Amino acid sequence: MRHRQEEMHLISCSSLLLVLVLAAGGGGVSAAAAAAAANTTTTTTRSSTKPQAPALIVFGDSIVDPGNNNGINTIVKADFPPYGHDFLNHRPTGRFCNGRIPTDFIASRLGLKDLLPPYLSPEPLDKHDLLTGVSFASGGTGFDPLTPKLASVISMPDQLAMFHEYLGKVRAAAGDAKAAEILSRGIFAICAGSDDVANTYFTMRARSNYDHASYARLLVRHASSFVEDLIHAGARRVAFIGIPPIGCVPSQRTMSGGPERGCSRGHNEVAAAYNAGMVAELAALRAKHPGTLLVFMDIYGFLYDMMMHPRSYGFTQATRGCCGTGLLEVSVLCNGVTSAVCDPVADYLFWDSYHPTEKAYKILADFVYDNYVKLII
Repeated sequence: MRHRQEEMHLISCSSLLLVLVLAAGGGGVSAAAAAAAANTTTTTTRSSTKPQAPALIVFGDSIVDPGNNNGINTIVKADFPPYGHDFLNHRPTGRFCNGRIPTDFIASRLGLKDLLPPYLSPEPLDKHDLLTGVSFASGGTGFDPLTPKLASVISMPDQLAMFHEYLGKVRAAAGDAKAAEILSRGIFAICAGSDDVANTYFTMRARSNYDHASYARLLVRHASSFVEDLIHAGARRVAFIGIPPIGCVPSQRTMSGGPERGCSRGHNEVAAAYNAGMVAELAALRAKHPGTLLVFMDIYGFLYDMMMHPRSYGFTQATRGCCGTGLLEVSVLCNGVTSAVCDPVADYLFWDSYHPTEKAYKILADFVYDNYVKLII
């Protein structure tokens, strides 16, 4: 009974959090305004390995956001403890994790640097960091135009606008040839869609006139348009990450999985339909743009296996997060005042109720690199 009361209390807190997100108001955030407001520095270390690509450029949501949300007017942040619990000097950087995130590991394996910095770094990026790539990702965003408005985060079109600004900085620092090299040989990664499904569609019910199939089609339409806009901007090696089994993350189990906290079937149905749609759309784009390498990174099955068989991957807990009760804590609900940290963290697949731990991300990043990134290097 006590555990059920705790769950209901957390659900009330979560509802309040969503109201606060809506109250924050506003839509996408301009690059200039966000850059002026940023307040956390991320220091990167150069890799000694010969680079496999000139740069890694990333667009997306909290899975690949290294701190772009820190200085914008949103409550979707992770720049406070216990986030960063296992990062260098235990420092929270804005990554929604206890440590590094997938793009840090990918940048390292590419031989670029150990950490991929946020574009909206509070201090000017040094020349090496600028030229070897950045992340434009913003936690809480998505392909549905409503999603970034509800969370007051950076929309995907605004991320693309920042990329154009970035190219101008590259040209100013290293010339047109370097910008052309990044466009032709750099790796462009796109990771979004989970917040559309979990937050906009199921939690907020902001698209109640759409059934599962039609909402998946809406996301496919906007995602495909983003990919094509990126190709028109000059990108020639594009890695598109599919939506994971979002219905099996702890928060969605709590809110939609019933008394037993099972996986939410509806969430996973939308995710699967979206992934299938994107496979078809990317095939059409390959035919339309034969000079572009496009790869769909299917992480659904791999992550589902991790969630269903955690011990095979070195975990003992896969249905609760490490932060607090692990039922609903994420972002401001996962904080150093009200949330204790599990021990040992390495036993947990999830850091908070939505995002995996550094250990899990490392396993995922290795899978992605070995099976997909190598195809477009």
